[in-house]
Amino acid sequence: MAETAPAAAAPPAKAPKKKSAAKAKKAAGPGVGDLIVKAVSASKERSGVSLAALKKALAAGGYDVEKKNSRIKLAIKSLVTKGTLLQVKGTGASGSFKLNKQAIYFVEVRFRLRNVTNLYHHCTLKTTH
Repeated sequence: MAETAPAAAAPPAKAPKKKSAAKAKKAAGPGVGDLIVKAVSASKERSGVSLAALKKALAAGGYDVEKKNSRIKLAIKSLVTKGTLLQVKGTGASGSFKLNKQAIYFVEVRFRLRNVTNLYHHCTLKTTH
């Protein structure tokens, strides 16, 4: 009548490690910054494009403005910081914006120079073989 303790229970089997969830793939297509630059460049306003007009243009292009409002604001701020956009009125992400023609000119020149040097380098490599 002696009660015996049950045998030591085997430790519970460890659950296999879950594989990390697959990373979301980047949406194909231009980024928000590119869309903003296109919208501003398409505008004929001399005084620049307001934030509200930018959002309307992006929405007309099929971009979900309400859902990605913070992305739009961050993109505008970064474009102003880089010098691609000039902020004509307001502060932060609000106000009116227009393209900085001087900055765009330098980007185009740099792009052309890079293509020429790549072409030159590519041609010299072919002739040495």
